[in-house]
Amino acid sequence: MVAGEASGDLLAGLLLGGLTQRWPALSASGIGGPKMAAQGFEAWWPSDKLAVRGYAEVIRHYPELLGIRNRLAKRLLQEPPDAFIGVDAPDFNLDLEVRLKASGIRTIHFIGPSIWAWRGERIDKIKRAVDHVLCIFPFEPALYAQHGVAATYVGHPLADAIPIEVPRQASRRTLNLNAGDTVVALLPGSRRSEIQYIAPTLLEAAALMKCRRPDLRFVLPVAPGLRALIEPLLSRHAPGVCVELLDGQSHLALAACDVTLIASGTATLEAALFKRPMVIAYKMHWLSAQIMKRMNYQPWVGLPNILLQDFAVPEFLQSAATPEHLADAAFAWLDDPAACAALATRFEALHHTLRCDTAQTATHAIEKILAR
Repeated sequence: MVAGEASGDLLAGLLLGGLTQRWPALSASGIGGPKMAAQGFEAWWPSDKLAVRGYAEVIRHYPELLGIRNRLAKRLLQEPPDAFIGVDAPDFNLDLEVRLKASGIRTIHFIGPSIWAWRGERIDKIKRAVDHVLCIFPFEPALYAQHGVAATYVGHPLADAIPIEVPRQASRRTLNLNAGDTVVALLPGSRRSEIQYIAPTLLEAAALMKCRRPDLRFVLPVAPGLRALIEPLLSRHAPGVCVELLDGQSHLALAACDVTLIASGTATLEAALFKRPMVIAYKMHWLSAQIMKRMNYQPWVGLPNILLQDFAVPEFLQSAATPEHLADAAFAWLDDPAACAALATRFEALHHTLRCDTAQTATHAIEKILAR
């Protein structure tokens, strides 16, 4: 298995739970993180090695990433596994899967590349790379079938892991927050480049919000290894503002908060599953942003908006992602309980759609592939 960054590690760890239940003697190894390790996974390289986003950023790390992929391919070709599962990270995994599939190794891709959102030309490589795609959104298998790619809808593992009824008060007690506190969760992302580009704006928005309403409470979940990067940004961009840094615990923060300022990505879907109003922000290197903008097929970037086919929550990208815009949009949610309740109703319906016992459903699909 290969999973990149924190979100891939989380999803792969949930999948491994189902696989090890079906095959207790399962041996799984490759590239992964702590969630996978907790399921017995042997990481030859840590998942954060692949936590690079954007074209300009990848160029700097390309030699190292290419070296890792070549060494991994050589090892897998010398000692072929029964199956290879690439978890997201399509830019790394698809080229690897092409080589493995050509040598006769069964290749499975978990979380189909979003050809419906951008870079649709990748379908040709996907056809050469994978034997089967495990899709997390219900409309995807039919789309892949149109291009001759076998696919199964397995639901989204986060929809299984996150309860329908949000344990809000219990989460607040765990985080030492009072029931009556107004809590803002800041989620700037789990990659170093995201922290560098997005965290300053979110922290400055928090400082503005604190000036307008001094009784606000702020929590910021920090991905493993990134606290040393966050702390100096906090003192620089939100001096005097008490922002409680949490070691991980993003689910507790989302369950407990009243609104979240959040970087676009998997975390926005987690926020939707916790039925939380959110303000989505994203910043990246200007060149990467221009390239990605030209490839995008959708008017939205946030997963909740894409799935609902609507600007259900506000999005602020690049130069539009200013502290003032984020603060104003957050207060718009806090000052409109009826809008928050209506959004929660839509998110609950989405939650039920995505809940499908992903680990078991995916395991059944993988079992059929292995039996061929």
